Amino acid sequence: MNVIKSLAVWIIAICFVVILFPITLIVWLVALPFDRNRSVIHRILVWQSYLFVKLIPLWKITIEGREKAVKGTTYVIISNHKSIIDILLANCLRYRYKWISKIENRKIPVLGWYLRMADYITVNRGDDESKAEMLARSVDCLKKGTSIMIFPEGTRTPGSGLGFFKRGAFALAIDAGVPILPVIIDGPGQILPKHGMILRNGFHLRVKVLDPIQPESFGTVFPEELALRLKAIMETELEKIGSDRPA
Repeated sequence: MNVIKSLAVWIIAICFVVILFPITLIVWLVALPFDRNRSVIHRILVWQSYLFVKLIPLWKITIEGREKAVKGTTYVIISNHKSIIDILLANCLRYRYKWISKIENRKIPVLGWYLRMADYITVNRGDDESKAEMLARSVDCLKKGTSIMIFPEGTRTPGSGLGFFKRGAFALAIDAGVPILPVIIDGPGQILPKHGMILRNGFHLRVKVLDPIQPESFGTVFPEELALRLKAIMETELEKIGSDRPA
C-alpha cells in the first residue's frame, strides 16, 4: 500500500513541477530586471511548497511559533535535517530568507534550477575560498534585510539524533551580530528517510520555531562553542516532541 501511495505522490510531484515550473520561469524572466534580490521568486517558491504540502493527504501538519520571528528583524535560521521533505516544511514558515545549500544541489534537475533562479547561496564545503565567499554574501544579505536559512548539519542525518553542527551558521551570526532562530522539524525522517523513495503515511509532521537567541546571549565569540549550545537546545526540544508522540 505504501508503494502505491508513494507512486501517487511522486506522480503528483512531477505534475506539479511540469505545470508550475514554466509559470515560475516566465515570472522570473519578467521580474529579473527589477527583482535584484530575487524576492519575487522566493515568495513564489515558498507558496508552491506550502501548496504542495497541503495537497498531500498522507500526513497531518502542525506549525508552531511562526510569530516568534519579528517582522523587520533578520536572522540566521537553523533547522535539523532528516529528509528532503524538510525543505518543503521550512518553506511553509513563509519567511523571507535565502537558503544556503551545498553546491552539489545545483546539478539536481528542478532543485538546481530553482537555486539559480532564486539566487540562493551555494557553498563548496571542501573549498575554503568558497566558504569565505558564502559568508561574505550571507553577511551582505543580512545587512540588506534578508535572513539566511541553513541546515547546520550540512546534510541529511540518519537515525533519531542530531548530527554534528558545522561552524558556518554560527560564525555568520557572530560576525553579522544577528540573532539565531532555531527551528525544529519532526517527522519527515520517518516518512522519507535519506536515500528512501517509499513514503510512509500516518505520521504527524511538526514544525516548531523556538525562541530567538540574541547576540548578547551567545556567551562566546567561538562558533564551535555556539554550535554546541544550539545543538543541546534543539536536542532537548526534539526529545520533548518525541515524548509527546503517540506510541
